[in-house]
Amino acid sequence: MQTVTLQINDAVYEKFSWLLNHFSRQEIQIIDQSEDTTDDVYLRSIEGMEESLLEARAESKENGVTLENLEW
Repeated sequence: MQTVTLQINDAVYEKFSWLLNHFSRQEIQIIDQSEDTTDDVYLRSIEGMEESLLEARAESKENGVTLENLEW
């Protein structure tokens, strides 16, 4: 499954919610529903994310992978 974070204008929220409710829970799950949260707040809410970032910062640059060698 993919995870997407959206900001939905209040004027269309009801219509968007109606659309989402036409999918099964196996197709779409609403994971978090809040009013205007920043990316930073969202990322910090994911368990283990801060620790993972701190570990990555402490890692030597020699252990890194260049952009050309990333597997997308």
